[in-house]
Amino acid sequence: QVQLVESGGGLVQTGGSLRLSCVASGRTFSRYGMGWFRQAPGKEREFVAAISWSGGSTDYADSVKGRFTISRDNAKNTVYLQMNSLKPEDTAVYYCASENEIWGGRLKTRTYEYDYWGQGTQVTVSS
Repeated sequence: QVQLVESGGGLVQTGGSLRLSCVASGRTFSRYGMGWFRQAPGKEREFVAAISWSGGSTDYADSVKGRFTISRDNAKNTVYLQMNSLKPEDTAVYYCASENEIWGGRLKTRTYEYDYWGQGTQVTVSS
């Protein structure tokens, strides 16, 4: 059974930083691309960042480029999201997800392209 467990969320002031972690189990972690998504109240879940199986390729939503960094440690079955210069509009529940097929060379940005999801971790940025 595949499990993804996020941690690291919390309350931070505008301009602050947080690092989210997601530990995966039940699947050969290093064979799959991973992604981070977020969902604010009353809004649809949206793409934040994606990373290839090796960590050599990444992609970001325009709204977080230059502020967020996705990375992974395959030895620890963990993917990270370093979030700097946080803004109130970054407030949301953040989810990590595992792609729905073994890495095929293309970073995925759509929710339907991921088949396993964590339970989410709340990030709140105060103004």
